[in-house]
Amino acid sequence: MSHSETPLKGYERVVYDDRVVRAFAFATVIWGIVGMTVGLILALQLAFWPANVHEFLTFGRLRPLHTNAVIFAFAGNAIFTAVYYSTQRLTKARMFNDKLSWIHFWGWQLIIVSAAITLPLGITQSREYAELEWPIDLAITFIWVVFAVNFLGTLWRRREKHIYVALWFYIASIVTVAVLHIFNNLIIPVDLFKGYSLLSGVQDAMVQWWYGHNAVAFFLTTPFLGLMYYFLPKAAERPVFSYKLSIIHFWSLVFLYIWAGPHHLHYTALPEWASTVGMVFSVMLWMPSWGGMINGLLTLRGAWGKLRDEPVLKFFVVGITFYGMSTFEGPMLSIKAVNSLGHYTDWIIAHVHSGALGWNGFMTFGMIYWLVPRLWKVDDYSKKLANWHFWLGTIGMLLYVLAMYWAGVTQGLMWRAFDETGKLMYPDFMETVIEIVPMYWVRVVGGSLYILGVLIGGYNLIRAARAGARPDTVVDVPTPTWRKKKEAAKTYDEALSRLDGDFKEGWHRALEGWPMIFTVLTTIAILIGSVIEIVPMLIVKSNVPRINTVTPYTPLELEGRDIYVAEGCYNCHSQMVRPMLHEIERYGEYSKPGEFIYDHPFQWGSKRTGPDLHRVGGKYPHLWHVRHMEDPRLTTPNSIMPKYGWLLTKDVDFSKTQKKVEVSMMLGVPYKPWEAENAVELAKKQAKEIADEVASQDANYQGLEDKQIIALVAYLQRLGVDIKKEEK
Repeated sequence: MSHSETPLKGYERVVYDDRVVRAFAFATVIWGIVGMTVGLILALQLAFWPANVHEFLTFGRLRPLHTNAVIFAFAGNAIFTAVYYSTQRLTKARMFNDKLSWIHFWGWQLIIVSAAITLPLGITQSREYAELEWPIDLAITFIWVVFAVNFLGTLWRRREKHIYVALWFYIASIVTVAVLHIFNNLIIPVDLFKGYSLLSGVQDAMVQWWYGHNAVAFFLTTPFLGLMYYFLPKAAERPVFSYKLSIIHFWSLVFLYIWAGPHHLHYTALPEWASTVGMVFSVMLWMPSWGGMINGLLTLRGAWGKLRDEPVLKFFVVGITFYGMSTFEGPMLSIKAVNSLGHYTDWIIAHVHSGALGWNGFMTFGMIYWLVPRLWKVDDYSKKLANWHFWLGTIGMLLYVLAMYWAGVTQGLMWRAFDETGKLMYPDFMETVIEIVPMYWVRVVGGSLYILGVLIGGYNLIRAARAGARPDTVVDVPTPTWRKKKEAAKTYDEALSRLDGDFKEGWHRALEGWPMIFTVLTTIAILIGSVIEIVPMLIVKSNVPRINTVTPYTPLELEGRDIYVAEGCYNCHSQMVRPMLHEIERYGEYSKPGEFIYDHPFQWGSKRTGPDLHRVGGKYPHLWHVRHMEDPRLTTPNSIMPKYGWLLTKDVDFSKTQKKVEVSMMLGVPYKPWEAENAVELAKKQAKEIADEVASQDANYQGLEDKQIIALVAYLQRLGVDIKKEEK
């Protein structure tokens, strides 16, 4: 729009910082292509194991790279695009500080690059959605503080008195992600690339899934709801359907969501009361979630005729629909009877991807298509190509999730099937794997179509950016009169009268004029559930009964455990036998809370592409494990597991063994001082014993005592054996 040299009387000129918004929008598309391409490689690796072409490119190494790239790179940059664009318009103010905006942008991209380097190298904490090691976690904390200061500073200097609903969700996201990130990453460093978590076993699992579920809630849900509440009304040219429903949606969602994490741990060693609380609050979440969906879809009332011609609205409608589907399915999966079938199967993969591809992906693409003509002052993107993007994405997404639903239900039913004699119908776990491989190929096709759509979207964006201009948006806004300082009230009646004036439009309307108080109340809302659930887990000893025969890992087993973590074995194997007949029949005695007290962090896993390993100790001879890791087909025909031949040639780095034992002692693991001082000698002695036994069983495997495979075998042979000592 054109402007005179000076604004009219009673107006102020504001120049919005659109440059940083354009940067985040480009980063969103670039990282989306990268993250989803890695996801396609993973899908191919499950269908065709030879696609695991290198040590650094195995499924176990790439899976956390994929999740981090899609969540924090793609969705994260989409969030920042939405926040930086809409916050300036809603507050009628430029972002608080341009330097902070660019520190945020470049800092976040460097964090993503560091993840892309370290995760394939096996530098990981093995914590779901929090795999990055402690130096990167510190960098994330710093950049998040920069973002929070920039955002809250913009609210402080706003020219609109009342903060709009989208800003409520941004506030909740910023505050809660900070709390989650800090408390889930309390560790003691071993060195620059390794740290051990402060908590262990059951307590660590509780905190991790308090974080894991709410990372989905407050990084992939609440900020995208903020995006919905701003961009959907803009695209539809309609006001939000219901202001009152927005209030109910926000406060109930923020308060309830934080309680739901323990439902990820049904039938595990977590105390029953904790998982039940998680289930109850998860089921309650269905109501506010669908309130938000209804508020979004009904905002389109009167605008349905535009759907045929406007790809932006198509993306938004499907995105919100998938939000409704995911937020119905999530509470359903939290019900214990349903969870007993779905947990550890590909059903959960389908559930996660329906939210990520449908809700997060389509809302992002709709936002970017809406932003293109406004950020580049051009309407040069092709609506025909945008429609191709939409339909390819929709068809691809449906193929993907339907294949995984089929695979997941098939897995769950086959795992628990008994024949007429009372024996497992499919005792060989590989039978259940072979059955679902065709569905993995369908997933590859669906993922390919989805990524093809994303590539078309990227081409559309580049085409518009090259043709358009890049000016910042300039607007003249009325000078706010409400910001003028008032004299202090001289009497109690005068103070009360002013307060009544603030509340004359309602208590929430008044609260929207006090963003800092709003932020404090939001923080209190998310802390209530956090404290009530987590504190008893930490201080009530009966939640984790001790078992006398459970002893610390030997120094060699500790090294083997770190190799297990580095290779990403936790991505495909659980270490948790649930108290269900079919699991006890298949794996052995169910897992007890006291068995995990020295696991920093816990290794219960969230997916069984391969069988559970908690009772694998002593099940096979050492040689079997060596041959299985060299090439799984040598011991398990038709296995889809990658080869790990480098473990037979790479040396164990014993230079850090003593430090690892010493850090474990700081965490409360009862090693004796002499065990720490002689950790390397003890590890080498045990390694030689195992290597000699392997060589005696097969002369082709000589000289392995210093190799990583022996440390890994030592760890695997230890799993689940302590409880057997007690049985004797």
